[in-house]
Amino acid sequence: MSDARYSIGIDLGTTHCALSFVDTSASDGEKTAQGVLPIAQLTGPGAIDNLELLPSFLYLPHPDELASGDLYLPWTGQREFAVGELARSRGAATPIRLVSSAKSWLCHPGVDRRAAILPNDAPPEVARVSPLESSVRYLTHLREAWDHAHPDAPFGEQDITVTIPASFDPAARELTAEAAEAAGYGRMTLLEEPQAALYSWIQKSDGQWRKQVKVGDIILVVDVGGGTTDLSLIAVIEREGNLELHRVAVGEHILLGGDNMDLALAHVVARKLAAQGTQADAWQLRALTYACRSAKETLLSDPATDTVPLVVPSRGSKLIGGSIRTELTRTELTQTILEGFFPQVDSAARPVSRARVGLTQLGLPYAQDAGITRHLAAFLGRQVGALAELEGLRGTAGNLVGNLGGDAGDNAAVDGASFLHPTAVLFNGGVFKSPLLIERIMGTLNSWLAAEGAAPARLLEGADLDLAVARGAAYYGYVRRGKGVRIRGGTARAYYIAIESAMPAVPGLEPPVQALCIAPFGMEEGTEAALPAQEFGLVVGEPVHFRFFGSSVRRQDQVGTLLDYWGPEELQELDEIEASLPAAGRTPGEVVPVKLHARVTEAGTLELEAIPRDSDERWKVEFDVRGNAPA
Repeated sequence: MSDARYSIGIDLGTTHCALSFVDTSASDGEKTAQGVLPIAQLTGPGAIDNLELLPSFLYLPHPDELASGDLYLPWTGQREFAVGELARSRGAATPIRLVSSAKSWLCHPGVDRRAAILPNDAPPEVARVSPLESSVRYLTHLREAWDHAHPDAPFGEQDITVTIPASFDPAARELTAEAAEAAGYGRMTLLEEPQAALYSWIQKSDGQWRKQVKVGDIILVVDVGGGTTDLSLIAVIEREGNLELHRVAVGEHILLGGDNMDLALAHVVARKLAAQGTQADAWQLRALTYACRSAKETLLSDPATDTVPLVVPSRGSKLIGGSIRTELTRTELTQTILEGFFPQVDSAARPVSRARVGLTQLGLPYAQDAGITRHLAAFLGRQVGALAELEGLRGTAGNLVGNLGGDAGDNAAVDGASFLHPTAVLFNGGVFKSPLLIERIMGTLNSWLAAEGAAPARLLEGADLDLAVARGAAYYGYVRRGKGVRIRGGTARAYYIAIESAMPAVPGLEPPVQALCIAPFGMEEGTEAALPAQEFGLVVGEPVHFRFFGSSVRRQDQVGTLLDYWGPEELQELDEIEASLPAAGRTPGEVVPVKLHARVTEAGTLELEAIPRDSDERWKVEFDVRGNAPA
């Protein structure tokens, strides 16, 4: 058991970071002594303030742009870059020097995430950094701010939990862990953000959460952050007389969130300007996007404000007054976000895919359909059978009542249902500061439930939309010591390696491929899985590539299950795995018979090892996080 005094939770968000902590020496059971660190950061040239949130922005100024001392921090002295509030405000006026959405780039398999590619559209004279390095700088700032505020409790001696989207694949998880290690996070664990939000809700209830949910409930967590939309389902079950929470499903990776909304608002404002005779160019549109982000946050957090002025500097003489001056109204905000991102649809709706243009700019692979409600309908439709393998929740609604001794299960699994029926909903993300958006999703979901004769889902009150993830992560570190309530679930997907059949070459026919399960759905952290005795040949002395798959719906497959056929909804191909095995006395190019061994580390990353025959050697099979697209 850890002897660290503090359990620290880090929300490494797309648009904001936060740090919360639990003082384990002053906590007992579900009664915790928890706080949030006011993060010291630059808010203007030479000006430092303590704020609850650290904006996830990195500004790379021109060498002559700022005076000596303008980027001074109490714990480091002068730096050549800025992160946080100054970076965000300065970058809004000079976006070509601003790195944003580094977290989204960190999970983008189509680029080299260790290469200096950000800002991605900056001119050649602007210095660039990698998505990995950007994340390291945010995490390092949080560590340094903690040490500055708590010299008696060094960060490196505490238990650290860093949050990630539930939809992150193994490569993105490993990159996040690598960034944390590079930032000096020695004792680090990864936690999915929707789980962290639910942990926060539990912690804030002071033990009263058991009165708000009951056995048989299926909690839908809707987490819309700055860069991603995460959907999770968590079941409330009973084991040995105690309530337990069990994560039963997570959604696919949806690159859709506040960033998309900011861009949509910028286009609304740009069209308004065009109608007034002012045409914004591409550079100004980007600056307008950052201005709309700030205005959106103001409008969502301050119900008394109806209009926020917007000012975007001009780069030429065509614009009167030298700047674009306009405003964003609350009406424009709600109409754009409500109708564009949360349309009222039926439960059979699915995200729309459009025909792609042959050539496109290199950028983030945003979701093609902005309708979050359509993505929600697709998620619940895919998970209609998610409860079949969960102990205590098997069967139809009729015997759910008999098994559970209550009526909570009636919504969850109904004969003939076209989608899984949640009974409660928890929201997370600053977007949901607008009650209209919560009302829209609850109204849409409950209309689906009513159409299939199910009771309406209820809203779980008391969510902390800005700080829930960090607070929940800190509480989770405390729970790992055997305190409080733990959400069970393990890996969010089952994982597979493609096995190519050995067959003679046939013109026009690719060798058939099987999928071998190497890690089943729900494999717990700190556990290992030895694959069956089948051996595979690995080439030493040069890289060898594997195809890799994941599934969020095949819950019955065990380690060693070999699939001959699967549908497009069952398995999705992920990043390749690359094994670079040293020759170690063998001839380069030699094929070495190996067995595979999988484990989920305590940190929450998936590792594979290749074990040669008649040898104690173990070669780690690395996830290929460099991407296959040219840099």
